[in-house]
Amino acid sequence: MVGKKASMDGVTYIARNEDNFVANWPKRFFVQPAVKGRHETYTSPYNKLSVELPEEGYRYTSSPDANQDEGWYEEDGINEKNVGMSATESTVANEKVLAYDPLIEDGVAEDSITTLVLPYINSAREGVQYLGDLIAKYGSTESNGVEFFDENEVWYMELATGHHWVAIRIPDDCYAVAANQMGVEDIDFNDPENYMWSDGIQEFVSEHDLNPDFDRWDFRHIFGTSTKQDRHYNTPRVWYGQKYLNPSIEQNPESSELPFLRKAEKKISVEDIQYILASHYNETEFDPIGSGNEDDKKRYRAISLSRTANSHILQLRGSKNGVLGIEWKALGIPSFSPYVPFFTDANDIDESYSFVPDKLDLKSAYWLYETLAMVVESHYSEFASDNLDYQKELSAWARRKIAAVDQKAVKMSGEKLTEYLTEQNHEIAKHYNEATQAHLAALITQGTELSKLTFKMDPNL
Repeated sequence: MVGKKASMDGVTYIARNEDNFVANWPKRFFVQPAVKGRHETYTSPYNKLSVELPEEGYRYTSSPDANQDEGWYEEDGINEKNVGMSATESTVANEKVLAYDPLIEDGVAEDSITTLVLPYINSAREGVQYLGDLIAKYGSTESNGVEFFDENEVWYMELATGHHWVAIRIPDDCYAVAANQMGVEDIDFNDPENYMWSDGIQEFVSEHDLNPDFDRWDFRHIFGTSTKQDRHYNTPRVWYGQKYLNPSIEQNPESSELPFLRKAEKKISVEDIQYILASHYNETEFDPIGSGNEDDKKRYRAISLSRTANSHILQLRGSKNGVLGIEWKALGIPSFSPYVPFFTDANDIDESYSFVPDKLDLKSAYWLYETLAMVVESHYSEFASDNLDYQKELSAWARRKIAAVDQKAVKMSGEKLTEYLTEQNHEIAKHYNEATQAHLAALITQGTELSKLTFKMDPNL
């Protein structure tokens, strides 16, 4: 999460990697249309939560599972009011707080959060309150972190127990990194402009003697965990993100006290966010595909994984630009895939992103990038340089393309603008798909010479 004064272009960002339990978990990406006059009840395939939906809802970008038998899991998007969210960063609450407010089996869970919130909110702050109201009514099934943002504000909300949560407005000049562990620290209950919380949370903590500190109200200390698993699975990822943006600060990757908010030592670009989401402890002894010893290489869970199904960066630019919302999407393993920019004020993304068959088909963007990742990693030392060049070329092309679109878009509005940006989404997808197919073909051609079943014949035989 990046505040507008912390970013190089003066705009807000939220970003996340969606990881699953298996390496192959296909995702779609498309635009959900606006609805009016609807009379419908949403029922979760995952836990049977039943919610009567509002009659009207905004258009929004959506990234659901291709197979929705176990839930929709729409995960992330920006709606037509230029409000975005990403849900969720799974976390864990400690047994002390869960003893008095347990999670609710048929409450609001990750599979439903984006679906039940994003089409109905007009600001980031409203998103926090809207989800908070749902939790008050139905309870929460899981402990989760949820990102919200609009053109001016970035909010991070942590759902801890069945009914209790807090949210913090990320200061404009700060960034924050979260990694499957509660991170929000001190809550100022006298500052409702920058903090929000569930009704009765202070009384809940006081009544059950849950605060371990003498002189502070630290949400992480009260509701979170600090375990061996945290120190190998979670905190090292926060450490690496902060190491990249604050290289002069030495920290312990296993520390449970890494600060949640930081001011970076330089302005943060979209490429910096891409680098962090795609990283695997690059240039450290902990890189699983690096040159360290085997113990160090396996010590910590990396940020980019084989089971990262959907990496996304949501960007809301100021009104000085022709286009506000851009959603950067990397499918496959983000270490090897480019981040493709799509305009969210559109009626469609591209058929290659909504077409996700059960078996490999290179007409599908998901399968195209999964294939690329497997090929690059199979001969990483030989292919890494070419793959990095391919990503850099597309990154530079993306900047040029967005600038060109801005020049035309600033003169448009309404449906004409939406239609234009929809056309541009198709052009962008076509360019990236063709570039990726060409890159893949070049790697496979080169790879045919790398087989271990090679024998150089002696000309005298």
